Amino acid sequence: MRTLLTNLAEGEYHKLADHTLEGLQERIEAYVEDLDIEGDVEYSQGVMTIRLGSHGTYVINKQTPNRQIWMSSPVSGPVRYDYIGGQWVYHRDGHSLLGRLKEELHKLTGAELQLQSDN
Repeated sequence: MRTLLTNLAEGEYHKLADHTLEGLQERIEAYVEDLDIEGDVEYSQGVMTIRLGSHGTYVINKQTPNRQIWMSSPVSGPVRYDYIGGQWVYHRDGHSLLGRLKEELHKLTGAELQLQSDN
């Protein structure tokens, strides 16, 4: 498997990744609460865990050495995202982190996750 290193300085990487994950945390916490399922969202030290009860668990985390965000999904398994063109993208097929997450959560729960932007 080829590793694609994003050309980001470490400080810029942290700024972009933290912005993405903190924004996701807020929206997904509200989403899980609105679903009225036994679930929760935790975010600490660059690792977000999204528990959706019987629907499974997502883990989304920063991977600083590679300047990536990694997502482990109960639907699609593990995927590594690089920051390309203003968004976190899987380089093998071009799908975005936020697009994939919205799509999968909708399929799992039947409810749409509202995000303001796809980066």
